[in-house]
Amino acid sequence: MDLRLLADGLSYRLTPNSIHGILWLQTHFESQHWDLLADGRVTVSRSDAEILWQDATKGGLTVAPLPTLSPSR
Repeated sequence: MDLRLLADGLSYRLTPNSIHGILWLQTHFESQHWDLLADGRVTVSRSDAEILWQDATKGGLTVAPLPTLSPSR
């Protein structure tokens, strides 16, 4: 697994799970965001998560399927 998208309320936490995942993130995001991305501290909306998932899988990465959103608290 190279990237994981974990349900976090109404958004998804993006977590790299391999060096390939980190390298892919570095080619898609600006350098000022790399530390947050590498530490798994970035959340994205459902629609952005779906776009990210599609782009990463087309790029050859193994990405965990999007989990369903957890109920509101």
